[in-house]
Amino acid sequence: MNEFEFSSPKSNAQFANRSIVERAASKLGTVIPFETHPESFSSESDEFDLLKLWNVIVKRKWSIFFLTLVALSTALAATFLMTPIYRAGLTLQIDREDIKIIKIEEVAPIESTGPALDYYQTQYELLKSRNLAQRVIEQLDLVNKQSKPSILDQIKNWISTVLLRTIKQQSIESKSEVAALESTITDFLENLTVAPIRNSRLVKLRFDSSDPLLSASVLNTLAKSYIDLSLERRFEASAYARDFLQKRLQQVKANLEESEREMVNFSSRQGIVNSSSDDSQNIVTQKLAAINAGLVAAEKQRAAAEAAHRQMLETRGHGLSQVLESKIIQILKENKAKLEAQYQDNLKIYKPAYPTMLQLRSQIDQIEQQITREVANIRGAITATYEAAKAEENILRGNLNQLKRDVLDLQGRSIQLNILRREVETNRELYNGLLQRYKEIGVAAGIGSNNISVVDQAIPPVLPYKPNLIFNLLIALASGLLAGIGLALLREHFDDTFKQPDEVEKFLGLPVLGLIPWIQRKRGETNSIAMMGYDQPGSLIAEAHRSLCATLVFSTPSGLPRSLAVTSSTFGEGKSTTVINLGIQLARSGKKVLLIDADLRHPTLHRNLNLDNEVGLTNLLTGDNSRSVNIAKPTQIPNLFIIPSGPMSPNPAELLSSFRMGDLLILASEKFDHVLVDSPPVLGLADALILGHLCDRTLFCIDINTRRNPVLAACKQLRMARVQIIGIFLTKVRLQQRDYGYYPSANYYSASHPLITKT
Repeated sequence: MNEFEFSSPKSNAQFANRSIVERAASKLGTVIPFETHPESFSSESDEFDLLKLWNVIVKRKWSIFFLTLVALSTALAATFLMTPIYRAGLTLQIDREDIKIIKIEEVAPIESTGPALDYYQTQYELLKSRNLAQRVIEQLDLVNKQSKPSILDQIKNWISTVLLRTIKQQSIESKSEVAALESTITDFLENLTVAPIRNSRLVKLRFDSSDPLLSASVLNTLAKSYIDLSLERRFEASAYARDFLQKRLQQVKANLEESEREMVNFSSRQGIVNSSSDDSQNIVTQKLAAINAGLVAAEKQRAAAEAAHRQMLETRGHGLSQVLESKIIQILKENKAKLEAQYQDNLKIYKPAYPTMLQLRSQIDQIEQQITREVANIRGAITATYEAAKAEENILRGNLNQLKRDVLDLQGRSIQLNILRREVETNRELYNGLLQRYKEIGVAAGIGSNNISVVDQAIPPVLPYKPNLIFNLLIALASGLLAGIGLALLREHFDDTFKQPDEVEKFLGLPVLGLIPWIQRKRGETNSIAMMGYDQPGSLIAEAHRSLCATLVFSTPSGLPRSLAVTSSTFGEGKSTTVINLGIQLARSGKKVLLIDADLRHPTLHRNLNLDNEVGLTNLLTGDNSRSVNIAKPTQIPNLFIIPSGPMSPNPAELLSSFRMGDLLILASEKFDHVLVDSPPVLGLADALILGHLCDRTLFCIDINTRRNPVLAACKQLRMARVQIIGIFLTKVRLQQRDYGYYPSANYYSASHPLITKT
């Protein structure tokens, strides 16, 4: 069949309008509301995925490589421009105690026991003090010694000389010697390093300088000055202490004499004989403690006796534990049991009135009376024990109360005496201590011992300490890689395009039916990509569209829809190319296929198929029957026909919404196996919504480089308009990227087809 005739619009108008209403009503009950789940999508994307991270690194590898190269080049240039710095080292031993010629504690605070952290921390801070640094600077005249500036410093100085000549000249003229000294001290302390060796008394001193001889000389001078400063500090402390103690001794001696006289007078007035010690109070206290301990024991004994007495009163018969544990009662009960057994045996021979039986009964009664008397004795002993314990407790409590009153009276009269006695003892101890310390300092003042010694003197270093080329390059390499990866992750984070097909499914809630690869055309090539499925049947793009056709066949229970609209969110996403290639693959399979170019604003099907566009869909929809009788045109591909768009129209949406478009699709579905409609984009236009209602299903096209928001908005409009979307296919997919894992054999195809290049 090469063409078909379109029947009169008037005859089918009523049927077309009814079919459109029925089609919309049927879709109303089957459309699934548009729901996206961005929260679940974001939560999954926030999970740490090593494979995803690796894919981002591979994707942005050239950016990472460029940043790393820049970092390495910068580090290399800066290393060679820096002035070599030499570091000399010196080792000091700092003991907490110096050599003891005589066992006398010094005035200077040197700790001999307890934690050494405070002492050693003090010594480290003294080594870094400005006073010690100033001594070394003055001895070596470091203010007038200038180190050789580096190339970077020379460049800075040259810029300052050229651009800031006047300001620099004024600052030099106003710079005083004090400011120069302070600047030198600051530089000195910045180059000095004090590094204690853990769990030892050794300290490492290091000094950095561009002159190796100067770095060693500074450390040796610093160690000598530090030792001299320590000795001077001790001597000054001893001299000050002698003068202070001499004045203090006279005052303490007068205080001691006055306090002794006042204590003797108070003892005489209060009648306290034993005023030299606290023996009387100690005796009373010991007696109070003894009575208190006795009272506790008596209370315990009384409580036990009371418990036994209460048990006796509450227990009747022989149930008391004392009765049960009594040896005498146990023996009596055993004898009674033997007699009763003998009595029972004799009953078999004699009568109860027989003399022998009467004698046995008399013995049993006597034993019972003995048991009763013994139980009564035990109960009486329990009662007597309880009464005795209670009486003892009362006596001890009375003695304790009386003794407490005596102690309180004595303490009340001895308060002031104790105060005076403590004052006398304090003054006496203070006087004795000051007198002894005064004599010790006088002896120790002439001894000049030292607890600081140099273990290893500083020698001029041979090799520079910095810059370290390998270390700088490693740091630059790590920094460049981290910066590159960070930039790659940042770009990937702000890239809101779809990166994987499963993201499209999760974000839009629609299945991805196929992937159309991205084709890079060679320079000067003029053949159409849309016809590649026909010109190159074995190409990757042909295979992709065959796969899409197969997926469409199994996408619905009834197979491939008879009428299928293909649309996208915006222009240029490849929907027209896909319409042609789908038609080619269906026509090759023996199906009779009709392509309708319903994109009346920007038609492209006729150009790709090399056909004219003088007569087409607009002629039919406007009612131009003279020119629209034979509008279906055959193409160079067997079984493939096309209705081009026709002349441009100022109101495409009104034409597509007319009943003639519905009649056309109904008639085309009857005479062709499949009808593929190239629909305009969704955003900003109503054409795709209208065509989606008229066709059985709608296939949505997404350029993989399109941002998510337009796609989401387009799908939302289609769903709100009750358009039934069969699925999604992605175009312009770069198969060489690791983000798309649907084509594991992309390298195999690319080796066969030169149009597919690696990116």
